[in-house]
Amino acid sequence: MFWFGSDEEPPTDRDIYLNCPEKNAEKQYLHNGITTAKYNVFTFLFRFLFEQFSKYANLFFLFIGVIQQIGDLSPTNKFGTLLPLSIVLLASAVKEILEDRKRHAQDDETNNRLVKVLSGSSFVEKKWNQVVVGDIVRVENGQFFPADLVLLSSSEPDALCYIETSNLDGETNLKIRQGLQETADLLSPEQVASLEGLIKSELPNNSLYTFEGTLRLSQKEIPLEPAQLLLRGAMLRNTRWVYGVVVFTGHETKLMKNSTKTPIKSTKVERYVNTQIVFLFIILLSMAVICSFGMFVRQLNSPFETYILQLDSSEAGSMFFWNILTFMILFNNLIPLSLIVTMEFVKFSLGSLINSDLDMYHEQSDTPATARTSSLVEELGQIDYIFSDKTGTLTCNVMEFKMCSIGGVAYAETVPDEKKIRLNEDGKEVGFHDFKRLFANLEQSHTSWHINEFLTLLAVCHTVIPETVDDEPGKIIYQASSPDEGALVKGAATLGYTFTTRRPKSVSITHHDKEEEYEVLNICEFNSTRKRMSSLVRTPEGKIKLYIKGADTVIFERLAKEGNEFIDSTSVHLEEYASEGLRTLCIAYRDISDEEYAEWSKIYDKAATTINNRQDALDKAAEIIEKDLILLGATAIEDKLQDGVPDTIHTLATAGIKLWVLTGDRQETAINIGYSCKLLTEEMSLIICNEETHFATKEFLEQKLLAVKAGLGNDTPSAAVATMGGFSSIWGGSKKYKIDKDALPDPEPLALIIDGRSLEFALEDDIKLTFLELACMCKAVVCCRVSPLQKALVVKLVKKNVLNSVTLAIGDGANDVGMIQAAHVGVGISGMEGLQAARSADFAIAQFRFLRKLLLVHGGWAYSRLSKLILYSFYKNITLYLIQLWFALENGYSGQTLFESWTQSAYNVGFAVLQPVAIGIFDTFVSARMLDRYPQLYRLGQRSEFYNHRTFWSWIINSFFHSLIMYQTMSWIYGESAMLPDGRIANNWLFGQMVYTTDLLTITWKAALIVDTWVKFTYVAIFGSIGLWFVMFPVYATVGPMIPISAELYGIVGPTFSSPSFWFGIILVPIIANFRDYVWKFLKRNYLCRPYHIIQEIQKYNIPDYRPRMEWFRKQVHKVRQTQRLKRSRGYAFSQNESGQANLIRVYDTTRRKPQG
Repeated sequence: MFWFGSDEEPPTDRDIYLNCPEKNAEKQYLHNGITTAKYNVFTFLFRFLFEQFSKYANLFFLFIGVIQQIGDLSPTNKFGTLLPLSIVLLASAVKEILEDRKRHAQDDETNNRLVKVLSGSSFVEKKWNQVVVGDIVRVENGQFFPADLVLLSSSEPDALCYIETSNLDGETNLKIRQGLQETADLLSPEQVASLEGLIKSELPNNSLYTFEGTLRLSQKEIPLEPAQLLLRGAMLRNTRWVYGVVVFTGHETKLMKNSTKTPIKSTKVERYVNTQIVFLFIILLSMAVICSFGMFVRQLNSPFETYILQLDSSEAGSMFFWNILTFMILFNNLIPLSLIVTMEFVKFSLGSLINSDLDMYHEQSDTPATARTSSLVEELGQIDYIFSDKTGTLTCNVMEFKMCSIGGVAYAETVPDEKKIRLNEDGKEVGFHDFKRLFANLEQSHTSWHINEFLTLLAVCHTVIPETVDDEPGKIIYQASSPDEGALVKGAATLGYTFTTRRPKSVSITHHDKEEEYEVLNICEFNSTRKRMSSLVRTPEGKIKLYIKGADTVIFERLAKEGNEFIDSTSVHLEEYASEGLRTLCIAYRDISDEEYAEWSKIYDKAATTINNRQDALDKAAEIIEKDLILLGATAIEDKLQDGVPDTIHTLATAGIKLWVLTGDRQETAINIGYSCKLLTEEMSLIICNEETHFATKEFLEQKLLAVKAGLGNDTPSAAVATMGGFSSIWGGSKKYKIDKDALPDPEPLALIIDGRSLEFALEDDIKLTFLELACMCKAVVCCRVSPLQKALVVKLVKKNVLNSVTLAIGDGANDVGMIQAAHVGVGISGMEGLQAARSADFAIAQFRFLRKLLLVHGGWAYSRLSKLILYSFYKNITLYLIQLWFALENGYSGQTLFESWTQSAYNVGFAVLQPVAIGIFDTFVSARMLDRYPQLYRLGQRSEFYNHRTFWSWIINSFFHSLIMYQTMSWIYGESAMLPDGRIANNWLFGQMVYTTDLLTITWKAALIVDTWVKFTYVAIFGSIGLWFVMFPVYATVGPMIPISAELYGIVGPTFSSPSFWFGIILVPIIANFRDYVWKFLKRNYLCRPYHIIQEIQKYNIPDYRPRMEWFRKQVHKVRQTQRLKRSRGYAFSQNESGQANLIRVYDTTRRKPQG
């Protein structure tokens, strides 16, 4: 070992000793407490100050506050900046603490949950944060796992258990985990306490779906796989209890490894503000330099300075730089100190409005919308791209058996009037029967045999496990690895064919009051290549049958050439089902002779024992037997969408927001759901990328991009073009290219579908911009089979490479946390206890449909309100403090202030603070109903039309105009050295307070001009601010000099209020200053009107909307296009887990008694 380092290799695994806490304690593994809060006691001050002083305004005022302490440099009070700045920071700190306390409360609730931990030979309850690595815990039904556990044993046979991972991946279907056979018999605390051994596990990592380790018992070493791992955040379901040993705790669990520290996010508006504060600083510095230069010239050349003030001209040069600082202090409020705290207060209030919105309250789960951080509310009004998970976000992941076609006859659970049976022009029956007719046909019909065989197949051909409930005899709960499988078995049970028992080599079903047992000979499992699964069974009559279900494309091409009379009618029904957005499967069978099976069984057994490419060998074996099929019919399952999802997606698309779906589901499932939820429409052409290599992916994307550009009339082959390609170069360092979202043409009716393998290549440096440009030219993008990391990388790709874009990610599982935190705005779907995505998000809602109001209404309002607030805050400050510049030009650049210091400080915290607050909280440029009816208004925020550099400079110019009008007009009205009634000469303080009053009236009238909605608080803010000044000024001017804190105001009240010039000026000057603004507003509304002006008129006069007249025509066109699409390709989906399930059910016996533990 050298003095500067160590030769020791970093550990590659961790050792966990069973029932030996002393050895585990030596390893000093991380505790099990977690925190998702932004701050703690030790980091608050540093992180808070870093965040606050990243805002240039606060940094500037800190600089001014410091230089005010230097000698006699400041013409104003030394604490006139530091004290208000401290108040601003204190207010921001209180707001941050209040928001972070909510996160700490959630963390405390999680850390203080109780779990049973083995202590000696019994289990005792401990808090989650007291659990340590190596502890053996007992988790009971309905409880969350407190840490990552290795499953030892359970109440189920062969150490099986069921878990729900909705907190991790949003999927509500139960998954099966199985402990090792060597530990499956540990069924009591005494047996578990006697266990001795060592677990060698991988180091903590963020991969939710992998786990490697070994368990050493005596001299035997047994491999551990993901099937033995129970992840923190998952819940034990339909299993009485499990015993597990803790392997990862706290922030080292896979769940917490997928979340990062709460990032510090800034909004697009805040970035604009920072930039414009730099502009204002340049203006302020220019003013200070000009005045300092004027002072320098006068000190060199003016006889007044030389003979009256007796200033030494030789010191003019050295005083030049000190005078710059003096004038910077004098003009410092040109940058509004109150702006930041006013914005924070208004954002907090707008966040509270989101929290209390009953339209976004989900009654079933008692879940309100929550703004976990209010700092991003205005960003909700500028979203360009939404990245959404599918399962649990768009869908409920609840499958329902809705329709079926058996023997060419269509049946449905409920039949709408337009679908009921009727005779067509050929005299044939068309339409659907209800299930009552199915029961009748089963008893007596030419299709009764087909119905019996069809329902028997549904009840037998699957990998579902039935569970009985002790409290409710006769009730069966089906545990399925996929919700599709469960729905089909439940559907068969509803129709009278009930699956009751599973044994290692057989299944039992009941129908018509009799029980039948089918011997399960082989199961050929589903995978995405085969798109089907089949079972070979021996019937009670001793016959061997092949039962098969799968996608129509793979079943139809394997049908026998003879004996299939229902192909045409079933195809018609499949088109009907697909048009409803249902998930379809074809059902078929085949009789197998004993000789054929015996010969095939040898091939299958050989494939099952193959070491290399076993799955390929099994697929080839299945291909041999799965032929010459007889079609029985088809099933239709509804993958239930969350309420309002199609309408929400359609509305958001109308608003100009592009939706990208990033899902771990298979491609067929994702495409089917895309059509169901209106993400994909009939007129869209699908670009499907399923390439296997880097170069194939690159070639495919480049060819498609060129084809799309050619369709737009752009023959430019290179993607690095700033015009038609939509790229603009970014200066600095090496030349880079980014997409300018505003330069892109309107999206073509295209949808890009890409799988996880191809996406891995598409995200590499030499392809990613090609992929991004192609994706940006499409109306919809669906990424299938993507990992949590890929989700985050896609979001970052758009965030970093599309200029001025604002991204939003929405999801409901731990696998969505990465993209939620990577996006500008993260939204989590809440409503379930401990949901990781909602806890890591900036906003939480219970349903995807609430995103519509969150963005269109709350986002639109917040953006317009904050825009007005910021512009008005800049305007009112610049208007007042530019008066100091005009005064400096007339007072010989002396640095003398026109306004008394504390009156000046009270401007931003008292007399001119209510106006922007009223605008920021209560002003609505159009109503919520209009924003929802006309989602196109959302594009005002996307294009930053209310607040941009152009509007900023127009307000600044207006401030220059108003300040000059006020100062010069009051000078003309009042005159220089005006005589007071008592014979005294008026001084600059008297003139200053008159100008101050005029300014207050002018900016308040300006506020009244820009307000769109008047509520009670608006009246209070507008008229109350004026009233407050006229009440407080006489009191302060009388009491202040007595204390004394403002001697300059002594005796000023009487001369001010008794002066006719004062009353004439405060009436006339605001009218003159705002007359131009009024005329401009009149011209703009009447001759240069914007879209929202028209909507305001519609709202005011309640003009009816005639668009519903087009609805019937639109539906007819929709139906025609839908039929055309279905002729091209029918929808299919089958979400069963790929492989592994057959082995599990081969060891399961539901007739065995379960241990109590």
